[in-house]
Amino acid sequence: MTTAKPGTMPANPKFSSGPCAKRPGWSLQSLHDALLGRSHRAKPGKAKLKLAIDLTREILGVPDDYRIGIVPASDTGAVEMAMWSMLGARGVDMLAWESFGEGWVTDVVKQLKLQDARIIKSGYGELPDLSTVDSKARDVVFTWNGTTSGVRVPNADWIAADREGITICDATSAAFAQDLDWAKLDVVTFSWQKVLGGEAAHGMLILSPKAVQRLESYTPAWPLPKIFRMTKGGKLIEGIFVGETINTPSMLCVEDYIDALNWAKNIGGGRALIERANANTKVLADWAAKTDWVDFLAADPAIRSNTSVCMKIVDPAVTALPDEAQAAFAKSLASTLEKEGVALDIGAYRDAPPGLRIWCGSTVETSDIKALTPWLDWAFANAKSELATA
Repeated sequence: MTTAKPGTMPANPKFSSGPCAKRPGWSLQSLHDALLGRSHRAKPGKAKLKLAIDLTREILGVPDDYRIGIVPASDTGAVEMAMWSMLGARGVDMLAWESFGEGWVTDVVKQLKLQDARIIKSGYGELPDLSTVDSKARDVVFTWNGTTSGVRVPNADWIAADREGITICDATSAAFAQDLDWAKLDVVTFSWQKVLGGEAAHGMLILSPKAVQRLESYTPAWPLPKIFRMTKGGKLIEGIFVGETINTPSMLCVEDYIDALNWAKNIGGGRALIERANANTKVLADWAAKTDWVDFLAADPAIRSNTSVCMKIVDPAVTALPDEAQAAFAKSLASTLEKEGVALDIGAYRDAPPGLRIWCGSTVETSDIKALTPWLDWAFANAKSELATA
């Protein structure tokens, strides 16, 4: 028996966890002032890049003595630059509770082959025991928000204020939507295409004075590709952090990032962005609380993401199915909603448990999340009806 379709559709069906939805009101015309056909090293090009850095500092509240650089290869490039340039000076604790954290573990263990690397893991939907991390004496690498698990650290209280090592934080789906404790973070990375819905391929690398000291006082045992080199003659290449990028950036993408930053500034800055993401997630939380077929992958509300919201199907008729059938059922929900033009790209990440992943970041309108929930119920009811008659 087919359930009637809801009467209202989301105005914007784009709920992908990356690249994420563009800011409300965006159009290609918004980029009319892009510096195209000019060198990024010309004065106007460097001014655009410096503006992107300055607005990033303003919106995120980055301390004045932290450097901010635009680097190649998205968040991945920024994290790799930091790990390959800084790790190996002392032991490191590697935290992983989802696929991207697992990727950083692989790099450290199998590529850098660091002997003194402790791996601290937990499964999807959980955090590892943060009290076991030795942030006082060792370096620490972790994701602030697990994009593929919907799990974030609740705060940075577990990081020692008087630490001897450095902390490297992949904050790509947290920056602009969650409070980052800058005093506890020495390297922070993110990409434009996450919370602000920018275009891909560019990463941001933010360094504390302690991170700069590490770069200037430590030379790793392995060779560094040119694209990773941040020092020359034992000194930081300051130009990287005032807009003199290592490689050629897309000035169209730069303009798009500036547009998103200006939008953020105009609606109230970083706090307004966080409030928008929180409001979006609350809609899903309220819906899940009264819906018996779905729940958050993260059982503990204190560690639930307010951007990459991961949900699991808990209906007994579905959980009784073999694993492959459960995965197929979840995929059918996402596929049905995509065919209806209601929600695009909301299936769980390929390595994650089967379910749904709905982006609730700051560029998503709360009204669209509200319009989505009846459609989720509709898709589930019809899929379950088909399951019963199969």
